[in-house]
Amino acid sequence: MKNTFGSDLSLTIFGESHGRAVGAVLDGMAAGVPVEEAFLAACMDKRRARGDGLSTPRVEGDAVQFLSGVVNGRTTGTAIALMIENQNTRSGDYAKTADLLRPGHADYTAYAKYHGYQDARGGGHFSGRVTAALVAGGALVLGALNRAGIEIVTHIGRCAGIGDIPFALDDPAALAAQAEALLNKSEGFALLDGSVEEPMKAAIRAAGAEGDSVGGVLETAILGLPAGVGEPYFDSVESKLAHLAFSIPAVKGIEFGSGFGFADQKGSEANDAFRMQGERIVTATNHNAGLNGGISNGMPILIQSVIKPTASIFRPQQTVDYLSARPVELQIKGRHDPAIIHRARVVVDSICALGLLDLCCERQGNLSMRKDPFRTKTEERS
Repeated sequence: MKNTFGSDLSLTIFGESHGRAVGAVLDGMAAGVPVEEAFLAACMDKRRARGDGLSTPRVEGDAVQFLSGVVNGRTTGTAIALMIENQNTRSGDYAKTADLLRPGHADYTAYAKYHGYQDARGGGHFSGRVTAALVAGGALVLGALNRAGIEIVTHIGRCAGIGDIPFALDDPAALAAQAEALLNKSEGFALLDGSVEEPMKAAIRAAGAEGDSVGGVLETAILGLPAGVGEPYFDSVESKLAHLAFSIPAVKGIEFGSGFGFADQKGSEANDAFRMQGERIVTATNHNAGLNGGISNGMPILIQSVIKPTASIFRPQQTVDYLSARPVELQIKGRHDPAIIHRARVVVDSICALGLLDLCCERQGNLSMRKDPFRTKTEERS
């Protein structure tokens, strides 16, 4: 079982939903990179459940403990081991249904792969609980990118059929203003149109009251990435970020820029014309989301990720008892989210940061984490 991603910068995750802890080892960070505990705590808080009818009643403190690699608020240059204790588990909720294959979950595939030795409590290693470790490691990387002038921000594009204002794909100035507004928003859902927040929350609560769940679409913008990051083919920006996005258990679809909309366009509509903006080469439109040939062209990168409805629902469902091979009716117990999209956005930010900094390190080495050496004067974001 491979739990590591990255080459020059790598992240290994470990733990289970109801084990002692979840955690990660981040390797490849340069020495001397500041670790801002307030920023780390803020990232963890964006993912944390509130027990407010919008997320699971399982509320965890999610305090990050550094076991190695950080001294006096800075990285040492060696592997950073971090751990987040599980302090609010109720494994007994799963005892009576341990052999019943929950629809939408990895129970059957885990049996097929691990032959019954897997930790089934709360989904074990397949649980979204493990994404807490992704966020903890990703927050360190996000901070390094922010100091290099690269910003990653995600909002809820759509949830339960209710849509937010989309990112301004073809207007970098308007997009920068939208990103700034989201980055300055400290409370509530990550939305550009505040008027849709209460209807969205009401739809989530209504689904939960019916024993059901809802999904949606997250929209992510990456600003300030200079031209020239990425590799052709297998280590393209798209392939790296898509690989990481699909590592998030709930992600079932992804598109870059116009994405599936290209299917209905002509080449004359899909191509982004180049022009000069002062000393800088830019594109007049951004259908290709700042990417050509798998490599960044300096324009903003726009990504949409589909988040499926939470698989754990309280409605009766038909399934199979794995050990007896009999059809049975299942009614799930425990504590579950009626929606995870509002908690997942910082997970998407984190995996994007990990993939991008790994690619930046391939280009410039880990010194790119400390200052801004991989940007030239003509690449400065206007």
